[in-house]
Amino acid sequence: MPGRAETTPAVVIPAYQAAATVGHVVAGVRSAIPAAPIYVIDDGCTDGTTEGGRVAGATVVRHGANLGKGAALASGITRALADGANVIVTLDADGQHAPELIPTLVAPLADGRADLVLGARVRTREMPLGRRFTNWLSAELASRVSEQQVPDAQTGFRAFSSRLATAVRPTERYYDYETAFLLGALAAGFRVWSVPIPTTYRGAPSHFHPWVDTWRLARVFARYGPHILAGGR
Repeated sequence: MPGRAETTPAVVIPAYQAAATVGHVVAGVRSAIPAAPIYVIDDGCTDGTTEGGRVAGATVVRHGANLGKGAALASGITRALADGANVIVTLDADGQHAPELIPTLVAPLADGRADLVLGARVRTREMPLGRRFTNWLSAELASRVSEQQVPDAQTGFRAFSSRLATAVRPTERYYDYETAFLLGALAAGFRVWSVPIPTTYRGAPSHFHPWVDTWRLARVFARYGPHILAGGR
């Protein structure tokens, strides 16, 4: 079992057209964990996201074109690993994740209980009906990949070890990246933990495209079909 992890994480914030919110998110992270290196991944934005991240004190990694959330996460994780991060936290730039909960998210890594910690939302009425259904279905399927219970497979608020980040490198570029990362971790036997976080839907509209992104997610789950059918055995 791994020993106690370094508890100051590197924080990766994928961002697309998030000029109105990214500065507030970076400030929240800085307040919660003053020593954390913060990386904003500007995924081809045209609205001042880079400036907002830099003014707030983040290191900005910029894509010349919009490549997708997964590509932004991959760039941020690669940069954090190159800079020597032992623990990495990811959260969205739209303000729907509470930066003050980062220490709670990191705690199971720090005390050796987990390799990946998910910020799990409750499927309340605040979550749109369609998202509630896909969230429930993806959680049920993910829970069958191993013997570990996964209450929220679609959350973007996560903390994980550098060992996991090095071992699991999805090639997906869009919202399917996070699903592929989780299922890869489960299939490889990494320990997954969940902590409850608020269910918040506000601010700018989501960049999730229901038809095409749901199809991409379905392809990832299909790849793990044998694990799902076997029920983690």
